[in-house]
Amino acid sequence: MIKITINGLELLVKKNLSVLEACKYIGINIPRFCYHETLSVAGNCRMCLVEIGNTPKPVASCALPVLNNMKIFVDTPLVKKARENVLESLLLNHPLDCPICDQGGECDLQDQTKIFGGDSSRFFFNKRSVEDKYCGPLIKTIMTRCIHCTRCVRYSSEIAGVDFFGTLNRGGSTEIGGYTSKNFNSEISGNVIDLCPVGALTSKPYVFKARPWELRTTESIDTTDSTGSNIYINFKESEIVRINPKINFEINDNIISDKARFSYDSNKLQRIKKLYSKKSGIITQLNWEELINTLEQNLKSNLLTTVLINSELDVESVNLLKQLSFQYNLRLKSLTNSIINSNLYLPTDSSKINDIKSASNLCFILSSNIRLESAVLNSKLRLKFSNSDIKLFGLNLIYNSNFPINFINLSIYEFILFLEGKSNLLSKLLIKAENPIFFIGESLYKRGFNYNSVLSTIKKVTHKAIILNIRAYSNSEGLSYLNITPISKKDLILSNNIIALNLENTFLISKLFLTFTTKNVYWLNSHGSKLALGANFIIPIASEFEDENLFLNLEQRLQKSFKVLNPIGNSRSLKGLFNLLIKATKKIGGFSFLNEKLEMLDSTKLFSFNKNIFINSFTYNKVIHENSRLITLYPIKSNLEDFYQSNKLSKQSILMSKSSKEFRSNSTNFFN
Repeated sequence: MIKITINGLELLVKKNLSVLEACKYIGINIPRFCYHETLSVAGNCRMCLVEIGNTPKPVASCALPVLNNMKIFVDTPLVKKARENVLESLLLNHPLDCPICDQGGECDLQDQTKIFGGDSSRFFFNKRSVEDKYCGPLIKTIMTRCIHCTRCVRYSSEIAGVDFFGTLNRGGSTEIGGYTSKNFNSEISGNVIDLCPVGALTSKPYVFKARPWELRTTESIDTTDSTGSNIYINFKESEIVRINPKINFEINDNIISDKARFSYDSNKLQRIKKLYSKKSGIITQLNWEELINTLEQNLKSNLLTTVLINSELDVESVNLLKQLSFQYNLRLKSLTNSIINSNLYLPTDSSKINDIKSASNLCFILSSNIRLESAVLNSKLRLKFSNSDIKLFGLNLIYNSNFPINFINLSIYEFILFLEGKSNLLSKLLIKAENPIFFIGESLYKRGFNYNSVLSTIKKVTHKAIILNIRAYSNSEGLSYLNITPISKKDLILSNNIIALNLENTFLISKLFLTFTTKNVYWLNSHGSKLALGANFIIPIASEFEDENLFLNLEQRLQKSFKVLNPIGNSRSLKGLFNLLIKATKKIGGFSFLNEKLEMLDSTKLFSFNKNIFINSFTYNKVIHENSRLITLYPIKSNLEDFYQSNKLSKQSILMSKSSKEFRSNSTNFFN
């Protein structure tokens, strides 16, 4: 700790802080444009000028470290005049289009001009204009408004890992732009919209939609992947107009993926609004009373009913289905949950994502393209690579990463030797590391590996390892915890009724539907598809934005998404339908799989660590190994190829379809 004086007040602050940070920690707000907490220091806007004792000129506080016995003055007449002059120079070429600017009401330049600016300008020449740049279908640019703070340049280079933006020309001709006119090819490109302090970079889908004071805000979580990033949903009347990140330093900091930010338009596209039934090829409308009576009679007939569950279905709905399975002859099966295990524990330390910052300088990425499967974790890993000497090994097929990775394509036999600590190539590094990081993709378990076996084997080699399973969907961990096993052909053959919950229109489901021709099929979904036309009953349910849901993210953290809008048409909450079916029979109760205090969202109190879950010896499914040569001959690869078309919500989004088309048009067969 060192002693400094700010405006005559003596304080003790930590070393290695800048003057701006020292002032911020004691509650003194110094205006700035170029400085941002997550970016490197540029010191080029000169708005954060302060006066230091015994110095003839004001200095930039963001680039000046504190020294012992330093005297700092932040509101002297010299400082105020300097800030006024800086704002006057920034407004020389800035257009006066605040009434039509989408940043109006949230603009840092507006706010600081009102507080620190003057009431007149000495400039009377014509303003300079700059050509707008193309950044893709998500980001709109009006570069005449740019004040050259270089936040977007540093963000694209340091965090996104794509050198898209740069500074062109010199002096009065300086401008920010891309070196070539192409798409900003990054999975987290939309965050430059939040970083831009003016209206130079704004959201294309949000153009002329609303003003900030017209919006209502609800906190929620991202359900497009298993990370569970915290978000703010802004909506006007009955329409979602934008989604912004909510700062959570334990999960996503202040970054969200483009899927989380822009896929909200799917909430009003291809929606099922009414109930339908089909008999002899004739489709007729139903009401909820008729449907519940029909569904109850079919369930009470004691015929086997298979419920196909998508891994995006929330924890509470699956829990209610568990209770229904004790009252009726139900079998719950998953189409997307690939990990076959039981008694999955929830650890007491739900902060694995936050542990990435303090982990050792060794990381293994197993069968995962982490850039596509979890863009937020990839940005954290890139920041750790930028700030430390970390060694990264990718044990799968090579992919286009935005930071250097040593790719080693191991066979299955070599992979097992590595997990057992017998590989001469990697085991020495693994044994010496104190707390290495393991990112394990879901495709590994589709090759016959069991989650508990992989976990226990890694813990035997190094018990302090940080292991993160990159799951494909928002509630994959929840289905594993509730022991929902994958579907098999035998389940479909023996079933009389099929209830399809929240399913996507995929090739696997299309193939399964060919076996449903003699079955009684109920299609419960918020969105329509071609497969829905093959069902006997089409039932609309509330979407992710129209109901409160609970999810377990990839680090087994229990989080809650809140209701934003009312359901569209005749769609209703899925949990409400299940509760009606539970109350419709005298067998009320069953076994509760969740604690009654689930709403507290405190997983450390609800669940305890079970040491007996670790398996004593490494197990590999030899049956799969012997019956299929594909296991050994084909290399381990990622489960996801297209970032923008990864789940039901993003597949229904027009914005994500445009982004996917743009990405594929710019992709090549070779890596840069």
